[in-house]
Amino acid sequence: MEFENEIFSKKKVSFEKLVQYGFKKENNKYTIEKVFMNSEFKAVITVNEEGKVIGKVIDLNFNDEYTNFRLQEQIGEFAYKVRHEYKEILLDIAKNCFENEFFKYSQANRITNLIYEKYNDLPIFPWDDENGVFKNLKSDKWYGIIMSINKNKLEKKENKEVEVLNVKLDKDEITDLVSKEGYYRAYHMNKTYWITIVLDDTLSDAEIMDKIIKSHKYTETINEWILPANTKYFDIINYMENIRPVLWKQPNKKINVGDMVYIYIGMPYSALMYRCEVIKVNLPSTYPGRQKKNLNEMELEVINRYDKNLFTFKRLNELGIKAIRGPRTITEALKKEIENNDK
Repeated sequence: MEFENEIFSKKKVSFEKLVQYGFKKENNKYTIEKVFMNSEFKAVITVNEEGKVIGKVIDLNFNDEYTNFRLQEQIGEFAYKVRHEYKEILLDIAKNCFENEFFKYSQANRITNLIYEKYNDLPIFPWDDENGVFKNLKSDKWYGIIMSINKNKLEKKENKEVEVLNVKLDKDEITDLVSKEGYYRAYHMNKTYWITIVLDDTLSDAEIMDKIIKSHKYTETINEWILPANTKYFDIINYMENIRPVLWKQPNKKINVGDMVYIYIGMPYSALMYRCEVIKVNLPSTYPGRQKKNLNEMELEVINRYDKNLFTFKRLNELGIKAIRGPRTITEALKKEIENNDK
């Protein structure tokens, strides 16, 4: 699938927002040009009157279209960077000029867009039907499900199709809410901890979002990891200080967006030296050897830097870290010392 189709599927364009964003209208088409990759490339994005997005990348050194970044196999590091920056341009346009349209009825789509604005989450469809799940990528836990059902499953006197939202709430709040209009005992979920909300404008978007925020809090967990790095393979300090985005081998699928990663650099430093937040996971690898093994990378944002004499291996050992041979979680003692240092 083309990047454009992948990113803009199930999205509805706002032509007014296109103009506000900077698109120019000509002959019923809207076009914008964006220079990227240190002004070496130009993205030309066009949206036609049906809302279809067509894009191409121009190599400004040769004034010719560049297509290598679209290859799915055997893509090199340079082409991968072009792909990464071009997709970031498309994602920004999608976020600012399009609205998500995953469901049949308007309130379900409005709620979906509000969830996306707040958590940057889009629904997934694990059963290949119209039922969409909202999942916290940090903890891999569900906090909402939008389903299409016949309302007679909630009220026998009603016989019409509706979309409903299931969220997790405190059981005492559920007991209070089910006596009110728009709320029902959970359909197809544990009725003690989940509640069903009808998305037919009986309740305001703001009231529903209040319940989604409460449900999301049940899923919020952040893991903290130590990852070793070996200076034999590349100049880690220079890479961490000067290269953006910071792409790192993703050692396992337990590391999620929002987790904290501490980079421990081996000889000659033998110290924990960087604190990073995980921004993206499951990115295709830029290195041919990893590509063949279907290994992924993650994008990191450097949050803090530590002097090489602060968290030495000796000090880490005193704080309960006995070995650093692969990805491992940090100890409570180390967590407290880092928190005190970062205040």
